Amino acid sequence: MHILWFKALHLFFMLAWMAGLFYLPRLFVYHATTTSQVVKDEFKVMERRLWYFVTPFALLTLAFGIALIVSYGGAWFKASGWLHIKILLLLAIYGYHFYLFKLMKQFARDENTHTPRFYRILNEAPVLIIFAVVCLAILKPF
Repeated sequence: MHILWFKALHLFFMLAWMAGLFYLPRLFVYHATTTSQVVKDEFKVMERRLWYFVTPFALLTLAFGIALIVSYGGAWFKASGWLHIKILLLLAIYGYHFYLFKLMKQFARDENTHTPRFYRILNEAPVLIIFAVVCLAILKPF
């Protein structure tokens, strides 16, 4: 029964984390568009609060994912080729998460060098990776 709880919590925290990962670059689009320092300062607060709000979800997603792997056991892990690919893709998503932190810090120092178009593309970039992760987890193709 504990495996079902681990799955439920892993999925819940992943959904909460992804919501933040999709919204933060959207804030960057708006932040890069404005010329008002007052509005920029408001975006800085929103961005910082969002990043620190969703980061625990990223960590809890990881913790419950590891708990699932441990619960299923080493033999299952070795035999689950799909999971190895999923983990590689997740490393990219975690890298993306911390890249957003770097960008947030640049905005905080008023040192943004990117266009709103860059942030629009950045906002959409992880969708295909997350789609692949979900397909691997559900379909378990190999």
